[in-house]
Amino acid sequence: MLKLSLVISTSDAAFDALAFKGDLKKGMELAKRIGYQAVEIAVRDPSVVDWNEVARLSKELSLPICAIGTGQAFLADGLSLTHPDEKIRKKSIERVKKHAEVAESFGAFVIIGLVRGKREGRPYREVEKLFLESMNSLLSDTKEVRFVIEPLNRYESDFINTVEEALRVIEKINSDRVGILADTFHMNIEEVNISESLKVAGKKLYHFHVADSNRWAPGCGHFDFESTFKTLKEIGYDGYISVECLPLPGGMEKAAEVAFRTLKELIVNL
Repeated sequence: MLKLSLVISTSDAAFDALAFKGDLKKGMELAKRIGYQAVEIAVRDPSVVDWNEVARLSKELSLPICAIGTGQAFLADGLSLTHPDEKIRKKSIERVKKHAEVAESFGAFVIIGLVRGKREGRPYREVEKLFLESMNSLLSDTKEVRFVIEPLNRYESDFINTVEEALRVIEKINSDRVGILADTFHMNIEEVNISESLKVAGKKLYHFHVADSNRWAPGCGHFDFESTFKTLKEIGYDGYISVECLPLPGGMEKAAEVAFRTLKELIVNL
């Protein structure tokens, strides 16, 4: 059966599409109280977080950490795995390696979304070449941790917007440790047929984000979660469904509660 996770973040996060920002302890306790089975943590710089305390809380609450987000390294610090400046690329790889070390200790995924950077006028092949080099470096410098590439909509990125584009890059990387993170908000903008795209992803679909069509909590827009979840079941996806939405409606806690109720009912009725 599909499992539910809530995206929370460290206090230095600025990204609005997080159901619960701020104090990690409060966020983890909220997720547990509502009924989520895991949390995903978005963090700018892993070196400023007390991961021993996070591990203690995770054990105390019986709440696994399923993924570590890296987008803040791009948004707050300008780090990019495809930056034209080699020094910044190296700094970016070192930062993501820190995320990877943390993720490996929890058995979690490392999310490669915004941190992969943007083309910004450069030829696709040039940017792709830099991305492949950076990913190969991350893979060679880490042992077992798995990375998930998240296709993002065209308004947020101009590099890897669809599942098919992500699969082409993953094929070139050629590692079982790299898969896809699909996100309903981005897919609703970019995919011609969401169910077909998920079928094409198949076993390479490692992780899944949900928000409604307006990026509010699931159940507050017009996204067809029922057919999407049926497709996930059809392709044998058994990972986490991770809520990453705006704190709407009614603030962060209300959004997390609405999302949980909506998704739990869908899962039970599959």
